[in-house]
Amino acid sequence: MSDLPADRPGDRPAIRVSDADRGRVHDILAAAMAQGYLSPGEYETRAGAAVAARTTEDLAPLTADLRVDAIAGSVPSSAPSGRAPVQRLIAVMSGSELAGDVAVAGTLTAVAFWGGVSIDLRQARFTTGTLDIQATAVMGGIEIVVPPDVEVDVRGVGIMGGFDRRASGPGSRPGGPRVTITGLAFWGGVSVERKGPPREKRKRLS
Repeated sequence: MSDLPADRPGDRPAIRVSDADRGRVHDILAAAMAQGYLSPGEYETRAGAAVAARTTEDLAPLTADLRVDAIAGSVPSSAPSGRAPVQRLIAVMSGSELAGDVAVAGTLTAVAFWGGVSIDLRQARFTTGTLDIQATAVMGGIEIVVPPDVEVDVRGVGIMGGFDRRASGPGSRPGGPRVTITGLAFWGGVSVERKGPPREKRKRLS
């Protein structure tokens, strides 16, 4: 029999986490705030801790008191590589952008925490007739550009922040796609603007 002592949990090295692990926790925290499980202040504190997390021991306490199974059911998974629809944009003290010939479908989650997200849908391919953008801006900003033919419905809530509703209304083409924008702006903002085709595309059409 070996005289070596049995391993104790405290003796084992901590397991490092990846950017994908941190991103998944951010998704759950953002969904928890949107559903009322966390206040904006609590989200801010936990999201900041998730950014700095290096091991599973750092991340685990951030969701330990949440109904993760129920919340995670409303969080879209990361889009696989290739031409699959984009489902998630996260900017944590950084930037994230969606533009050009990309596919969107169903739901698009956008989170800006001390950062900025840019969503340009003018050349996007709507694979379904409706797109629900769930926008969360905490001390950050989310800019959304839609083409003239899209119907827009802005329903987000601002707390010491705001949602720009000037682009709300029917599109120029009957039966065109419908974009609904929901979520929360806390010390941040979500802007929505209608624009014509990008300059390169206008040149090709002329």
